[in-house]
Amino acid sequence: MLKVLFLCTGNSCRSQMAEGWARHIKGEVIEGYSAGVEMHGLNPKAVQVMAEAGVDISGHRSKHVRELSDVPFDYVVTVCGNAQESCPVFPGKTKVVHVGFDDPPRLAKAARSEEEALNHYRRVRDEIRKFVETLPDSLTVGAGAAATLPTN
Repeated sequence: MLKVLFLCTGNSCRSQMAEGWARHIKGEVIEGYSAGVEMHGLNPKAVQVMAEAGVDISGHRSKHVRELSDVPFDYVVTVCGNAQESCPVFPGKTKVVHVGFDDPPRLAKAARSEEEALNHYRRVRDEIRKFVETLPDSLTVGAGAAATLPTN
């Protein structure tokens, strides 16, 4: 099985969603992990919208990438620009791929209602799912230092 780390700034939302989707729909070929270059705690709205889609990430917790330093990852997928810029060097054969997604908490700040805020989370959740559905094939297409893969 491929070991894939989804890396974000705070490991609170996008990387958690990606790990959830990887375990839910690609668990037979991918061992999914998530972490951050910082720790912001698990975002409750991310948990809520993933549950709406039938994926329970409520047991996840925010982790710093250092906590996973002993895992020999095949791929690290940075899901935000800050994580791409701050991505540590991974030893050995690990390939780093960048696939950026909008930041739901940032977008939700300007929402006029709770439903509008949740819709930002839902859109990004669905975009991440579409990307994860392409795995692992899309990783080998864009593999290399900070390669960028399309999310649509």
